Amino acid sequence: MRSPHEHAHHHHSETTGRLLWLATGLTLGYAGVEAGVGWWAGSLALVADAGHMVNDAAALALAAVAAWLARRPASARHSYGFGRAEFLAALVNSLGLLVLVAWIAVSAVQRLQSPQPVSGAAVSLAAAAGLAINILVAWLLSRGEKNLNVHAALLHVLGDLLGSVAALLSGVVIAFTGWTPIDPLLSLGIGALVLVSSLRLLRESLHGLMEGAPFALAPEEVGRALAAVPGVASIHDLHIWSVASDRVMLSAHLVVRDLRQWETVLDACHALLVERFGIQHATLQPEPETRIVRWVGKPTQRHYRQSPC
Repeated sequence: MRSPHEHAHHHHSETTGRLLWLATGLTLGYAGVEAGVGWWAGSLALVADAGHMVNDAAALALAAVAAWLARRPASARHSYGFGRAEFLAALVNSLGLLVLVAWIAVSAVQRLQSPQPVSGAAVSLAAAAGLAINILVAWLLSRGEKNLNVHAALLHVLGDLLGSVAALLSGVVIAFTGWTPIDPLLSLGIGALVLVSSLRLLRESLHGLMEGAPFALAPEEVGRALAAVPGVASIHDLHIWSVASDRVMLSAHLVVRDLRQWETVLDACHALLVERFGIQHATLQPEPETRIVRWVGKPTQRHYRQSPC
């Protein structure tokens, strides 16, 4: 039977999955329209924006599949469940964004070297409609769960929203001035913005897959806080990692002054981890203070001790 917290998380995951599939349909449907108009109008910015929307649709579909996997219960072989699918989806999405940025950059440089006529009015109308679709999709995603998987999908959509704004601006400038270089120049600007967000997303997903401590937590601060709990002499073998972007795990060895007080110390440590750091799953192993000499001086382990009074 699920706890109230797990039931609420499962319900939010189901809602997020449905929102992701709806966003996928909206994005993919309009990408086809925008690509056709961009090709007919000769606008690289609009074609690039359509390509970005196709990439977004694939990213949203991948995020939806990852959300479905994350809802699957734990099993004997997968005792942590499948929450790490979020990191895999974010990794694939970030790599897809990098490929898209490379394509936009190459196409923009070619267009600057060989300018082509662009229909500004058609580009403006198509980009305005695309902007409306992207705003709707971003709003839908903002109502879902706040995890790395949804954040990755939202980054795709926000990047595409910027692309629609750039394509709209390109169309307006061309319609009123006839200056076509604005189209590839704005495309390069879009690519630069997407590059920054995709590299950040790549870093976060790789960090999660390598079981790094969440960036929002400082292991040293957690160690010092645990060492300050009354009855704790020191902390060693402290490990903090994530099995999903919103599921942080911790394990540590606690050298306890009096093992008879272990239950009280354990409750205090768990309460501290939940209230101060939001860590709800912690495995803490007690050790008698008489064993502390065996661990002192080992260079491969970080020790946290109470500050002297």
